[in-house]
Amino acid sequence: MPYKSVRPDDLFKCQMCGECCKGYGGTYVTETDIKNIARFIGTLPENFVKEYCQISGGKPVLAQKKDEFCIFWDETRLCTIHPVKPRMCREWPFIWSVLADPVNWEIMSNACPGIRTDFPLSVVEKCVREKLTGISQD
Repeated sequence: MPYKSVRPDDLFKCQMCGECCKGYGGTYVTETDIKNIARFIGTLPENFVKEYCQISGGKPVLAQKKDEFCIFWDETRLCTIHPVKPRMCREWPFIWSVLADPVNWEIMSNACPGIRTDFPLSVVEKCVREKLTGISQD
């Protein structure tokens, strides 16, 4: 198989453009994310949710500014909570929705210049699964 040696890092190289920090839907934050970010910015978890989140589908998501970027995106300093960014951000673009439907990889590439689409979706799926589970499928 000509793609046997392809690894997750071959499929994505972050361009630091911030496009993944922008758009409708927001970034869901877990309880652990909330605690870590709240501690990092010096507030209580309950205050963090009130001041920095919106509720979507009954779950907290990071709020967005008027320019549709995440409230913690600063184009001069990039992500202002980078050391404690949410799980969803740390995993990007290797997210579970790609395993649910690998075509999501191609859709995401429309907004993310770091995503390569010159590999078969079966290779993308293998690499995403490897990145998310830590288990190589060779």
